[in-house]
Amino acid sequence: MIKKNRDRAAATISEPAEEAKSGGKKYAKELARLHVELAHLQAWVKKSGARIAIIFEGRDAAGKGGVIKRLTERVSPRVFRVVALPAPTDREKTQIYMQRYIQHLPAGGEIVIFDRSWYNRPGVERVMGFCSDKQARRFLEQAPTFETALVESGITLLKYFLDVSEEEQERRFRQRADDPLRQWKLSPMDVESYNRWWDYTRAYDEMIRATDTRHAPWWIVPSNDKKRARINCISHILSSIPYERVEFEKPNFSKRQKRPDNFVDDATPRNLVPDVF
Repeated sequence: MIKKNRDRAAATISEPAEEAKSGGKKYAKELARLHVELAHLQAWVKKSGARIAIIFEGRDAAGKGGVIKRLTERVSPRVFRVVALPAPTDREKTQIYMQRYIQHLPAGGEIVIFDRSWYNRPGVERVMGFCSDKQARRFLEQAPTFETALVESGITLLKYFLDVSEEEQERRFRQRADDPLRQWKLSPMDVESYNRWWDYTRAYDEMIRATDTRHAPWWIVPSNDKKRARINCISHILSSIPYERVEFEKPNFSKRQKRPDNFVDDATPRNLVPDVF
């Protein structure tokens, strides 16, 4: 199944740019429609107490941040909570590996979005030598059991891997290097991932092969076309959760209280932001 997914992803990635690039107006219209559905999903999650965890993994510069931004930009951060953990502290390095992730799992009425996750171990940690090969293999043996336990506890777990071609990744890296507004996105780890493309390919192939299970399957997102990837991924998330529309109870805006006769405007001087526009 993994090979079929990779073949299908590769076929999509190799499409000519003219055919792959999504139209701006069509994209904006579809994204607006999906934002409405995400609002309905949010209302249902709050009412039902559902617990949803969404994992985003993938190649560097594959567009994970863009998908997450569009997924969360019109909903409440109290419901759609993004978790992007930094490198582990010295204390966390002494803990059970999954320990620092478990505390971020969703409670009732939450959707937690992992911008990279426990899959750092068989990916970047393994390739860059931050963990041993033995530790990475042990993780691959334990992860399916851990995720099965999450699903059986009632958590909806969705896992997405965003993929790009070598040529597109290089184009995006060079674009970041040349654009002051994007240079912050280009980290030393990104440069290493560029240099070690095939090391990462082997690591990701083994990771997906070992952890693509019935309880928690991987979904591959071809993302040479960022707009298409965003629409496809958000649509799949919505279709994977059996939410229902919750009727909104409009509040009754009664008449405001009248200004009290004894109210006196505060005459204390205040600092006002100057008009520049």
